[in-house]
Amino acid sequence: MLYLFGFEQIGVAVSDIYFVDPNPERGQEGAERGVRLELRRLEQSELKGSIYSARPITVERPLWRVDLLESVSGTPGSFDRTHHHPGMNGWEPGRRVFDHALSGEPLKWLAERLSDLEGVLKEVGADPGEATPADVTGLRERAPEIVEIVGRLLDRVRATATPDEATTSTSLRASWL
Repeated sequence: MLYLFGFEQIGVAVSDIYFVDPNPERGQEGAERGVRLELRRLEQSELKGSIYSARPITVERPLWRVDLLESVSGTPGSFDRTHHHPGMNGWEPGRRVFDHALSGEPLKWLAERLSDLEGVLKEVGADPGEATPADVTGLRERAPEIVEIVGRLLDRVRATATPDEATTSTSLRASWL
């Protein structure tokens, strides 16, 4: 499942995810499942036809990523692999940052961060011009809805993916992001 929220120059992409890192760091072996949220740049192009034509909009490079992950073999609700990437190098994520507040109350942490777009952009070292005032206001207003969707996706992932099912069904719908 993929959800997209678009504002002016900033978008939020949310999807379920299941993957196995072929070269995991120590302590991160085994399959992971959960929900990924990315703050993305949006690019709007010129109309391709009349004034009534659809405007091309491209979901571009990520600025920030949050992975609300758990090990498939672990306890549901443990958030034992939950982390964020406060830096992106083009399309590649920076290092995983594990935060006790994020793992302890992930939806509360996420709501606070989404309500502070300017703070997130500053933390990731993005140019303040990446977002407009409309992006800041729009994301703040939609943050509760986005967090609700993240919570529903987490519930769905846990309800539908046991370790045996994960290798057959969830891997087929691996992350859109």
